[in-house]
Amino acid sequence: MLNDDELLGIDKNSGFATRVLILSIPAGSIFLLLAILNVLDFSLAIYSYISVLFFNVIFLMPISTELQQIKKYISQLSSGTTENELLENLTEKETQSLITAINSMHKFWTDKTTTLENRTLSDAAVLDTLPNPLFMISKDGIIIGSNLAARNLFKEDLNSKDFVTFINNEKFKHTLSKILDGLSRKEELSLNITSLKDAPKFFVQITTLPWFAKGDIVAVVSFYDLSKALQLEKLQQDFVANASHELRTPLSIISGFIETILTTAKDDEKAKEKFLRICQEQTFFMSSLIENLLSLSKIELSFNTPPTDKTNINAIIKEAKSALELRLKNNNLKIKTSLARIPYIIADTHQITQVLQNLMDNSIKYSYPSTTITIKTQKVSSIPPHRYYDVKETEAIKISIINHSQTISPEELKRITERFYRLQSHKNQNIKGTGLGLAIASQIIKRHQGNMIITSENDITEFSIYLPIE
Repeated sequence: MLNDDELLGIDKNSGFATRVLILSIPAGSIFLLLAILNVLDFSLAIYSYISVLFFNVIFLMPISTELQQIKKYISQLSSGTTENELLENLTEKETQSLITAINSMHKFWTDKTTTLENRTLSDAAVLDTLPNPLFMISKDGIIIGSNLAARNLFKEDLNSKDFVTFINNEKFKHTLSKILDGLSRKEELSLNITSLKDAPKFFVQITTLPWFAKGDIVAVVSFYDLSKALQLEKLQQDFVANASHELRTPLSIISGFIETILTTAKDDEKAKEKFLRICQEQTFFMSSLIENLLSLSKIELSFNTPPTDKTNINAIIKEAKSALELRLKNNNLKIKTSLARIPYIIADTHQITQVLQNLMDNSIKYSYPSTTITIKTQKVSSIPPHRYYDVKETEAIKISIINHSQTISPEELKRITERFYRLQSHKNQNIKGTGLGLAIASQIIKRHQGNMIITSENDITEFSIYLPIE
């Protein structure tokens, strides 16, 4: 079917008629000159010229048609489509060779483009997996690219923006200028980014790219968050300070009473017996404190090692209950259990036993006399999310330990699992404790990717432990 823009299969705008006329001019000029010189009859000259026009049309038409097909084929290649029928209609070997060359060139550049695109996407994916924010900047200090961590840090797309506009720090501006002006190849500094919440502190490294690097990128700026390291350092300092303080008190008591026994109470048997009993209590306290500190260290050492024991939670609860019978009787307390049919879980049996013993021991220690401690187990569909770490997304065992004791305020609930933290009311009642039991339980549950939720209301405190089912 012929197109309205085509005549005899040739595009009307292709200049075909003009080329035929131009090619026929020399022959027409000769025929006209011969007619003027009466060498050739004028009518015969016109007939000869028409014959030349006809043969030129016949000669140029196949070439023009195939050139037109080549043009259409190239246009289709540029738009991403091809018509194989066009190739099948080609007759001239030169045209076929030309199309083959075009196809080879097209395939070569298509492969090159695909490879480049894949490499670019791969490079971007690699950058996005890096945990630290990273920016690539031009010689004018304009951001050309950034990784996922950088975009998440500033909560916006910073491409094409001036780097110093959102980091308002003179030291940073001066350091960046040294790099961009070629005065230095690598600079490092620490700074607080005031535009972010809580103004976190970062270690910033600015590095120029090697001389053979191509493109507009001249330097890379990387950020390393120091907040967690500083927080960990503070926790370690607090831990050492608290441990030293907790050990210093019983040591001072023991030292003082020993000195008294050796001097003023040397001949007083009743005083010596009383003081020695106090020394024994303080020694027991120190022993418990050191044992808990060692437990924390062991938990931290095993933190990245997945547990492998096949653990029966109900059996652990029954054994712990039996072991506490004497203490329950002495404190006039009872334990009521409601244990559902639950599956075994993959856990560290020793550590889970330690968690349950600590919580049951706390319940006995702080419960009102003549009350009942309730322990329940059940299977639940998921683990509630934790504020600071990821829990395992799976079904779970829920263990509830409920006791009747003094209500814990919301402010104290937020800190109750901190190391060495003890409720002021317990200190006032002179209830002994190291302040490490709940901290140990919290760390063990974190290792198992579970969660512990503590609620306290109307003199009823509930510890809910969630452990994943594998």
